[in-house]
Amino acid sequence: MGFEVYRPREREKKEKKATVSFSKNSIVLNKVAREKLNASEVELAFDNDSKTVRIKEVRNGDMPRMAVKKTKIYGKGFFKFFDIKPKGKCEAKFEEADKSLYVYIGNILH
Repeated sequence: MGFEVYRPREREKKEKKATVSFSKNSIVLNKVAREKLNASEVELAFDNDSKTVRIKEVRNGDMPRMAVKKTKIYGKGFFKFFDIKPKGKCEAKFEEADKSLYVYIGNILH
């Protein structure tokens, strides 16, 4: 009987993507999303036509703003105002020009 030697392949490191998770009451940003956004306060906006949530960095004095608590943004009021019920995880696209994350939620609306 011949032995075959196992030689582990070096894994290619994939670039991690920014993801945003939605629950009943909150929006959770993964580490990549938090690092790209780099904000302690944000503005939330929703485009009903494209089913996209925008999470935008808020500069000092800009209103309205919501606090980012560690990894979470408490969004119950936002969800209720726009009558959206997202639940799940989505990939986020960061736009450097306006320092915003854009999250398409059309596939996780309930």
